Amino acid sequence: MKRISIAPRPDWRATAEQFGFNFHTFGDEPYWDESAYYQFSLRQIEDDLEEPTRELHELCMALVAEVVDSEELLERLAIPAPYFDLIRRSWRDGHPHFYGRMDLCYDGKGPAKLLEANYDTPTSLYEASFFQYLWLEQQMQRGMLPADADQFNSLEDKLTQVMGANTFATPFYFSSVKDSIEDRGTVEYLRDIALGAGLDARLVDMEDIGLSRGGRFVDDVGAPIPSLFKLYPWEDIFHDPYGPAIATSGTLFVEPPWKAILSNKGMLALLWERHQGHPNLLPAFIEQTPGAPLDKGWVRKPFFSREGANIEIHTASGKRVVEDGPYGGGPSIIQQFQALPRFGDSYTVIGSWVVGDLPAGIGIREDNSLITKDSSRFLPHAIID
Repeated sequence: MKRISIAPRPDWRATAEQFGFNFHTFGDEPYWDESAYYQFSLRQIEDDLEEPTRELHELCMALVAEVVDSEELLERLAIPAPYFDLIRRSWRDGHPHFYGRMDLCYDGKGPAKLLEANYDTPTSLYEASFFQYLWLEQQMQRGMLPADADQFNSLEDKLTQVMGANTFATPFYFSSVKDSIEDRGTVEYLRDIALGAGLDARLVDMEDIGLSRGGRFVDDVGAPIPSLFKLYPWEDIFHDPYGPAIATSGTLFVEPPWKAILSNKGMLALLWERHQGHPNLLPAFIEQTPGAPLDKGWVRKPFFSREGANIEIHTASGKRVVEDGPYGGGPSIIQQFQALPRFGDSYTVIGSWVVGDLPAGIGIREDNSLITKDSSRFLPHAIID
């Protein structure tokens, strides 16, 4: 694993705009950064990232099967009791799921460590799937990369297969909140894939979804919504006034309610309880008393934190790093601190994607801080042996 400087495509911004990548820059700071790329060997990808991702996903799915049958475990994850049955039914009825992302700490040598998982509302999909592969193709065409360079990236193909293999009631709606350009870009990309898979796929803003007198969810013109992909977290839906209507609405939700278990950082502690010493897991505990002792330093993470918000790091050397946010006050975990690999001034996290139940690719984020945030830079990668 190497970080290698490379000349950006001179027209990359125009290319991004041409293909609808409208969030490539945040203010004056680049989000998409192709001034460098990460190089991996095929062995590193297959043995150190792809296979551990497959195994970790299997552990996660086994955990869901256990948690749905245990009120005690659902309560430990701070899931509201009125939604226990909704979660159970969605699991037992086999409600389909599209994708999830695991954030891994990996330096090219030691085993990848699971930092956390977002299996409900993961973003950075478009850039990891389409735009990253476009970069690879164009840099090979320009002679900037070897002609036999490759990429761990089957996201679009696998998403097409998952969408095409399920018999969804249509039209299938794809939805996000109005004020997030990144979320909108993600759902538009997923909707395009759904169209390519032969589905009648439409867009609707979350704010425009209503509830009919008959208890059906409807779009902005009052048409029923049979199937809905919502880039909106289940933990928020559970406290939404319309939440209680879901069970009898007749709408199939993707990601399904059982994903509330895997997007909850409490699951990291439950995994550790069941698989202590697993090479790809970090010690983690549902916090009972502040400062659970961990000799290599520790991190406090709220159950429902996103994009690095409200994370508190205490390194073994005594350094403290805190990121503010709106998720304070709720339950949290204490996880052993794992030093991120550092390349120059940047700390690196690998997002490893799962589509359906299969590993499907990686995306790489960098930040000058130990905490990866929404604004952290995205860099492409290549497999070159």
